Amino acid sequence: MHIQNAIFEPSLQFLGATQTVTGSRYLVRAGDLQILVDCGLFQGYKVLRERNWSPFPVDPDSIDAVLLTHAHLDHTGYLPALVRDGFSGPIYATAGTTELCQLLLPDSAHLLEEEARYARDHRFSRHEKPRPLYTSQDATKALNALRVVAFNEPLTLGAGVQATFLHAGHILGAAQIRLDVGGKTVHFTGDLGRADDPLMKPPQPFDGADVLVTESTYGNRLHPQVDPTEQLAPFITRVVRRSGVVLIPAFAVGRPESILLHLSRMRERGSIPKVPIFLNSPMAVNAAQMYQRHPEEQRVGTAEYAGLYDAATLVHSVDESKLLNLRGGPMIIISASGMLTGGRILHHLQAYGSDRRNAIILTGYQAGGTRGAALERGERTLRIFGRDVPIRAEVLQLESLSAHADADALIAWMRTAPHAPAMTYVTHGEPDSAEALRIRIKHELKWDARVPEQLDLVDLANPR
Repeated sequence: MHIQNAIFEPSLQFLGATQTVTGSRYLVRAGDLQILVDCGLFQGYKVLRERNWSPFPVDPDSIDAVLLTHAHLDHTGYLPALVRDGFSGPIYATAGTTELCQLLLPDSAHLLEEEARYARDHRFSRHEKPRPLYTSQDATKALNALRVVAFNEPLTLGAGVQATFLHAGHILGAAQIRLDVGGKTVHFTGDLGRADDPLMKPPQPFDGADVLVTESTYGNRLHPQVDPTEQLAPFITRVVRRSGVVLIPAFAVGRPESILLHLSRMRERGSIPKVPIFLNSPMAVNAAQMYQRHPEEQRVGTAEYAGLYDAATLVHSVDESKLLNLRGGPMIIISASGMLTGGRILHHLQAYGSDRRNAIILTGYQAGGTRGAALERGERTLRIFGRDVPIRAEVLQLESLSAHADADALIAWMRTAPHAPAMTYVTHGEPDSAEALRIRIKHELKWDARVPEQLDLVDLANPR
């Protein structure tokens, strides 16, 4: 059942990312104008994933425009379904986000189609005829709606609404979005990057707003204040010396570059053996070319960035990927996906996960309900392609490689505001994380803050 038109003008409604770290979707209404900020997939727990199959909470054809903070699928992955179901307006994003979406959305559709086909052929789905959430054709239609916008240049959307995209760090093209709506300002953090990220430049400071919508992925955690190579070097060396395989699940965008940067620097210093490194993600290889086209967003010099890929063998074809499962160690394989939700990394887990000589390095946030989260909390059996696979490989959780601002960094970023927002809504975090950040905002900054619930609707003139 669709939600009725807003009873407040202007208004903000939370269609996702409430007490979960996925499914980013925010609807802003001003007069007859409806603007959707982000259009992400729900991931992790089954009860969340099932939301992807429910009708969108508002009629897609009633939405006038979509604004994207960045390209990760928990912010963009539902776009093909939205377009298929009737949305026909523009999708605004920065150049980097637009380019990355051209990789991520077709790949997402392809994986969904492959998973449906595999489930049908091997009969491990409860559905007689498993179907994908959306198809490659749907993804192509969504890409055709993308429109590039520049950072720091106001975009007029109509009905007195303007949007400004501000640098967020995090990954290529990532943006904070500031909306001027009927005399009120609403600021969406998107996913904020780290001030000390080795690859990306820091997020722009917060200039204040009437309403702040902040992420809280690491709202109850702090990143270790250590050089990640201090953990990586002895760990990788130990595994390599026992002829093991090091598996590094990595989000195909942003994370491989960061990992390769550290691996290449460690090899140059001689702190790890010169073991073969394979980047088994065609999407990551293509994304690397896009990163090279936008040096203005990064700290790493052009020469060093180009050299990252000299240390790795780039794996393109499925056959090359399959051969890695027969090769054996010692070697390092970097492959998507970062939370072990799909992709070639699952085949490598099947091949190498049960051998104690091998190792798995988790390098980013693991959303609840994912295989990565299961490994992180100590489970050692994973359900992969309908089979229970024992995991005897050593597991290392490396939070120092996260591309998200931690709790201290989020508070420090908020402190740059010249005045307190009327309300701060804490979203895009698991319940404990969101609540912990809300408490810190209230106690340390003395700001009003709240963790919204799914489908909450607020009056921007009187936010509560």
